[in-house]
Amino acid sequence: MTSKGKLLLLVLLTAVLGTVAGYVLISISEKKIEAKNPFFKVVDIGPMEDDPEVWGKNYPLQYDSYLKTVDQKRTKFGGSEALPRIPDNADPRSVVAQSKLEEDPRLKKMWLGYAFSVDFREERGHAYMLDDQIHTKRQTASPQPGACLNCHASTYTTMFKLGDGDLKKGFDIMNKMPYHDALKNVKHPVSCIDCHSPDNMELRITRPAFMEGIKEYKKSQGVHNYDVNKMATRQEMRSFVCAQCHVEYYFKGPEKTLTFPWSKGIKADEIYKYYKENGHKDFIHAESGAEALKAQHPEFEMWSQGVHAKSGVSCVDCHMPYQRVGAMKITNHQVRSPMLNINKSCQTCHHTPENELKEKVETIQTRHMEMRNKSMDALMALIDDIKEAKQKNVSEDKIKKAQLAQREAQFLIDFIEAENSTGFHAPQEAARLMVQAMDRIREGQLALK
Repeated sequence: MTSKGKLLLLVLLTAVLGTVAGYVLISISEKKIEAKNPFFKVVDIGPMEDDPEVWGKNYPLQYDSYLKTVDQKRTKFGGSEALPRIPDNADPRSVVAQSKLEEDPRLKKMWLGYAFSVDFREERGHAYMLDDQIHTKRQTASPQPGACLNCHASTYTTMFKLGDGDLKKGFDIMNKMPYHDALKNVKHPVSCIDCHSPDNMELRITRPAFMEGIKEYKKSQGVHNYDVNKMATRQEMRSFVCAQCHVEYYFKGPEKTLTFPWSKGIKADEIYKYYKENGHKDFIHAESGAEALKAQHPEFEMWSQGVHAKSGVSCVDCHMPYQRVGAMKITNHQVRSPMLNINKSCQTCHHTPENELKEKVETIQTRHMEMRNKSMDALMALIDDIKEAKQKNVSEDKIKKAQLAQREAQFLIDFIEAENSTGFHAPQEAARLMVQAMDRIREGQLALK
């Protein structure tokens, strides 16, 4: 090649390299700008905007993952597969979750006399939380109060409007309304406004029941006048926003005030002491006559006793892990089992192959289920023993002691059953409670002899 040709080739290569370098620099610059601007304001989000689709115009990536809460996929011990059904006038759903009562008839026996013995199904994603409550057969088995909506709908705007700008007043009004009257005031399942401030997207608590509950719990620890929205750290808030609903609760008094029973602590036996002192009961067991309690969904209480909570890991870290979309790091709002997203949920901290992590979790859960099944069998035996004792006219004093044993043991077992991690959140705490329950069952059976 001539000197002139070499020079021309060099010029061409220089031009190409310059173009490529320019493109790379522009791309890097664009990515940096994108990372600095995680959203673009398309609409003004008002202080009472409860429609997630509107928020999605400014936060489309988060909204896209929020829409995926319609997905139904089981893990080994949880989640729900879609079961088709023929819609009718009473229930327009074409898909439902499988019945837990059919999976384990012992649950029906445990709750005999209560609406949960009529209908109780596997959990589905947040997209279904309102529809599944509206159409559960529990609604017809026993009239439900408006308080139920606190954990099944976007209620911040509703409470604010019912209270004419006073959130607590609106909360009190909604609680005591008949369910279907209160239902007319809500439109959506959990929405962005329930956890975020529209002004700056900061996490916030919007449920008065949690505000009061966490205040009482902190008081039991020696911290007085705790204001969660002013005093909680951001990492605490990444669990507290979930704990607005994923907790044990009861409806207090004729006003049906949603109340978190935490003034003595948040462990199951501490909560039982609270109920023991105030005499609350959820129902009378249809066979044994025991004044029974129904535990709800105490994920926050159980998680609080586990190694992840003690290590500063939040609910969001595992169930809504960060994901990369282009140059941006966003929180995934699909809200699902970490077992369906082990790479992002677990391997951020645990540098172990996915199959090994999955095996460890399932080993914990399998052993938990073995203990749970033995506890359930023992509880069924106690219920049968009390029923038989009543038929044989055993003394009222002996029957009363056995009924009290059933009340406590059943609550502890139900606490474990209603908590949706199948023991994983706090394996040793779950085992401790089941041993306590078994001991109370033994005492109840001895009392009848």
